[in-house]
Amino acid sequence: MRLFKIIRLASRDYFHEWQMSGCFALALAAVLGPMLVLFGLKFGIIGGMLEQLIEDPANREIRPVGSGHHDIAWLDALRKRPDVAFLVPRTRSIAATLQLRSDKAGRILDAEMIPSDHNDPLLHGLGVTPEGLRRIVLSHSAAQKLKVQAGDIIDGSLARRYQGRRERVHLPLEVVAVAPESAFARDGAFVDLVLLEALEDFRDGHAVPALGWKGVPPPEQRSYPGFRLYARSIYDVAPLKALLAEQGIDVRTRAADIELVMKMDRNLSAIYWAIAIIGLVGFSLSLGASLWANVDRKRRELSVLRLVGFRTGDIVWFPVVQAFYTAVFGWGLAIVIYRGAAWAINDMLSDQLADGQQVCVLLPEHYAWALGLTVTAAVLAAALAGLRSARIEPSEGLREL
Repeated sequence: MRLFKIIRLASRDYFHEWQMSGCFALALAAVLGPMLVLFGLKFGIIGGMLEQLIEDPANREIRPVGSGHHDIAWLDALRKRPDVAFLVPRTRSIAATLQLRSDKAGRILDAEMIPSDHNDPLLHGLGVTPEGLRRIVLSHSAAQKLKVQAGDIIDGSLARRYQGRRERVHLPLEVVAVAPESAFARDGAFVDLVLLEALEDFRDGHAVPALGWKGVPPPEQRSYPGFRLYARSIYDVAPLKALLAEQGIDVRTRAADIELVMKMDRNLSAIYWAIAIIGLVGFSLSLGASLWANVDRKRRELSVLRLVGFRTGDIVWFPVVQAFYTAVFGWGLAIVIYRGAAWAINDMLSDQLADGQQVCVLLPEHYAWALGLTVTAAVLAAALAGLRSARIEPSEGLREL
């Protein structure tokens, strides 16, 4: 009951002296507002760069340099790692080409065949997978040159010299989808690994019974010179690169670009928190000194409260409650300052940004963190004034009566 009464008295006193209370709130907003703008810029710029890195599958790609000899057991073990999102073997690049022709275009297109499988990062969002020997996903460039779209049938052909004779075979292929332009810029097609193996076997003079292509029996054990590998996240690229390097496999990644953005994030975070800590400490000391002076100014009133039965612990709540109000109102004013500044910054740079992109942005949890830190700093600052008020004796109130 006494605590409720002291909170009510502190509240009435705070709003009665609204001019002084408003100055405290404005002083807090003047410190917190610019810090929110700085953090919004840091989060918007670095967050946007990290989002672009995460969304672009090329940043998670790990490409082997040169040719190797990788058996299926080694590839399966690598595929099962939790930091690997996608892995499919590659056949020899010289054997991974196919001549494509459609009835709608008067040209024959030499296209690169790219091994694919379920969850291919480059085909994310298409909803289809090139499965089997006769289903392919054309690149945007190849589809334009062949003038075809999803559902069309095109002719694929390849030739070889076998037993002194030149042979050419044809294979009808269904275009199940057209990949986005960002997936593959050259003329190509995403195909199932079994089709790539069939093309390689045919060129090597091996038989492909599934397609009726004759030749010598293929070897029982197959090795692959390369692979398509994508890490689960950009943070897994560097560890996977180090793992492959330990096994003597030289790879190329964009780890340097990823590390550059992450280093910028760390450096800007350190700078921001240094500024934030200096600002909060400075304001906390200023608020604590102001509340201390306020307690001295109201010694007579507070001593009378002690005289009528309020305990020392109750009196301590007086500056704490007022500091809480200052923190909440100052935070609210700082949000208004931030929203106005963020709108002006984003509007000024809108012509240089993609649709929906913002340079200065904060998430709802950032507002909550700012409120929590502000209230905590204000209450800790009020502890100085609370210690001062705890030393007020009831006898001081008697001398004033």
